[in-house]
Amino acid sequence: MAVQAEEAGRPADDERLRRAEDREWIDALDYVIRARGGDRAVELLRTLIGRAAQFGVRVPHAVNTPYLNTIDRSEQPRFPGDRELERRIKSIVRWNAMAMVVRANRELDGIGGHISTYASAATLYEVGYNHFFRGPEHPEVEDLVYFQGHASPGIYARAFVEGRLSEADLRAFRRELRGSGGLASYPHPRLMPDFWQFATVSMGLGPIMAIYQARFARYLEDRGLMERSGRVWAFVGDGEMDEPESLGAVSLAAREELDNLVFVVNCNLQRLDGPVRGNGNIIQELETLFRGAGWNVIKVVWGDSWDPLFAKDDEGLLLARLEELVDGDFQRFSASSGAEVREQLFGVDPRLEKMVEHLSDHELERLRRGGHDPEKVYAAYKAATEHRGSPTVILAKTVKGYGMGEAGEGKNITHQQKKLNEEELRHFRGRFGIPISDDDVADAPFYRPAEDSREMAYLRKRREELGGWLPRRRGDRGEALPGLPDEVTAEFLEGSERPASCTMAFVRLLTNILKDPELGPRVVPIIPDEARTLGMDPLFRRVGIYSHVGQCYEPVDRGHLLYYREAKDGQILEEGITEAGCMGSFIAAGTSYSVYGVPMIPFFTFYSMFGFQRVGDLVWAACDMRARGFMIGGTAGRTSLPGEGLQHQDGHSHLVALAHPNVFAWDPAYAYEIAVIVRDGIRRMAVEREDVIYYLTLENESYPMPAMPDGAEEGILRGMYRVREAPVKARKSRRKGSRGRPLRARLLGSGAILREALAAQEILAEAGIAADVWSVTSYKALLGEALEVERSNRLHPGRREAVPYVTEALADGGVVVAASDWVKAVPQTIARWVPGRYACLGTDGFGRSDGREALRDFFEVDRRHIAATALAELARDGLIAGRTAARHIDELGIDPDSPPPERRDP
Repeated sequence: MAVQAEEAGRPADDERLRRAEDREWIDALDYVIRARGGDRAVELLRTLIGRAAQFGVRVPHAVNTPYLNTIDRSEQPRFPGDRELERRIKSIVRWNAMAMVVRANRELDGIGGHISTYASAATLYEVGYNHFFRGPEHPEVEDLVYFQGHASPGIYARAFVEGRLSEADLRAFRRELRGSGGLASYPHPRLMPDFWQFATVSMGLGPIMAIYQARFARYLEDRGLMERSGRVWAFVGDGEMDEPESLGAVSLAAREELDNLVFVVNCNLQRLDGPVRGNGNIIQELETLFRGAGWNVIKVVWGDSWDPLFAKDDEGLLLARLEELVDGDFQRFSASSGAEVREQLFGVDPRLEKMVEHLSDHELERLRRGGHDPEKVYAAYKAATEHRGSPTVILAKTVKGYGMGEAGEGKNITHQQKKLNEEELRHFRGRFGIPISDDDVADAPFYRPAEDSREMAYLRKRREELGGWLPRRRGDRGEALPGLPDEVTAEFLEGSERPASCTMAFVRLLTNILKDPELGPRVVPIIPDEARTLGMDPLFRRVGIYSHVGQCYEPVDRGHLLYYREAKDGQILEEGITEAGCMGSFIAAGTSYSVYGVPMIPFFTFYSMFGFQRVGDLVWAACDMRARGFMIGGTAGRTSLPGEGLQHQDGHSHLVALAHPNVFAWDPAYAYEIAVIVRDGIRRMAVEREDVIYYLTLENESYPMPAMPDGAEEGILRGMYRVREAPVKARKSRRKGSRGRPLRARLLGSGAILREALAAQEILAEAGIAADVWSVTSYKALLGEALEVERSNRLHPGRREAVPYVTEALADGGVVVAASDWVKAVPQTIARWVPGRYACLGTDGFGRSDGREALRDFFEVDRRHIAATALAELARDGLIAGRTAARHIDELGIDPDSPPPERRDP
């Protein structure tokens, strides 16, 4: 090198030497790039890094690129649209989005809504609408767009300008209970079934659902069920990336080479309450995460007004200054005057001040961020759609509340901004050139250009060429699927003396369904790395585990019958240890009838404890999106999973399931119950096309599976049926209670505890008490029907009252004892309609590690406690003496003075 390293006596000498060295190395690199190209420059840099390592120099891990646009100005493609017309259309949409929220909150204070998110993202959406988003009538394929939930006012506003929504619709924003209906707060397919496709406002769910949607599209292609799919676009916020679901599956997207997936992260640097990374840089942080996971990263940081400044920055001074700032600084600059920007950003170095001396304060104030520059955004989108081999994330820097001025542009309060005063409305109107008079502006009127205007002609032409309007949900597409043939379920209805568990029976049934030539190919088994635990490993060899690249290795268990077989046309989605990922696949498969016109039936099988409890938000989203399918909670209940202990034992998922309106929850105990329930679910989902989810809880305890009693099917589906009458010896007993009333009881058992109720029946028979045993397959079904009957009776007071099914079924008389492997609140849901005295036993409290017998004794749901409870209720009803019941309880070995299970801590 021409400049030799030497000792310098003064700091100024050190600085001059450093600058000279920098200049010499930069000139050398520039020469290599110009003469030999970028690839040669990379080779030299790698050589230098290796040489430094030989001297023990630790080189920082360089996952980040400089804080610049990924696509240089010289590489930008020509913008194909009419910039001025697109700006005017975007401004009109901005105005209507703002007006809709402002008017809604004037009419009903506190109704809410969001202005600032769409204000920051308008350019990101409009470039997509005008040039990239392919609609449902596109001659090739349709794109899927996951819109950021808080930006929904902008999506409604565009639909209004397009003519898809009326002014009355916009006036009824968040007023859905008006007579003519209104617009939902956020993307809700359940409430707007012809408009929204995906429910995204529960933050973090949009990103993970988009990833698994893109993967499911490849699944359908690789299995020959769909010829070709479009691109999946996911619009998310930078603050939203804090949610674990947002980033939890990004490695899957890269591993599966999902180049049909594009994330657009709106980096407006602000959460709901303040900066996303006030002391850091969210764009650089996200670049590190996504690049490290194998994504193609495109940064859109600076708008075109910055290009001349970077062109002058020969020494890298401006870049160095921008890289030393944190996001809290940039947020402050977005709300600062031009003079303040000049002083605080550029005033730290005379050379930087000179760089912007030709710019006025107004021009400095308007230095645009990349996410507000249509040409920069277009270049990024084009590069993303042309990229192959990996998914792409676009990190676009914007200003939250862009254009709102003093009403909240770039300020911490902007997310909560719902109202603008007249002066602020005038500013907004003037900033975006909306043709509304001074006399009218205070009313925040909606504005749509004339039908024969250039704006409307351009807007319609662009969407026509791209395949029509979106978002748009199309409901059922294609033909209905067939029901389940009788031969598939026949063996389960006949029963078997050979012991089997409910999970084994289900796997056998699923295997039969997969063999069916018509229905089988449409079944999607989904498992979170628990197939062997749940006895599902026989399916590995039969239908294979889906892998886009097939199986690139020889599995270690290749010589075994049930070896781990991956295949490109595999049918099982074995997602690994991620219930959230499984729900992403479940939602994609369960909505495939609408999204792709390819109806599928997902069976998501999991440890029941890790279902509703862990991914309840995604289950709720599935309900919102009208998903169809089966959720199978294996090893269910709090006592059927011995040894696993507190965090594995589920006693409350049936309680949580009550809150999901279209989830039908079942707790079967026998194979024939499972067969009847699954057959009914397939009929409703595949044949009748109902938007329902069936949740079945199954346990792994083995016992003989009896044949289905005659006439039991109706009761199974209504929620309960009598599985066994009292033994003859008890029915013929001459023992009577007080006033000659017979000693009778009804024992309600379900799932894992049904057989304990049957055993309690024998104990009671020995005491001369006749007890019928009922299998309760669904407390939720009983509750739902009873509530409907009660409501009908309440609203028709002059009509003869109907009787709920549970009341009718238990009308024979006698005390009723319900025992289940769930918390007592589950059977207590039907208490109001149970005739006579009613007692509930359940597994309240934390689980323990032990065997089934000990656990059922601990939670007081075993046969002894069921029988003892029936005796106690008979005594409370005055049918037997209290001392008689106490004697029986003592004989059963029950300590009446022990604390309840939920208070028994070690």
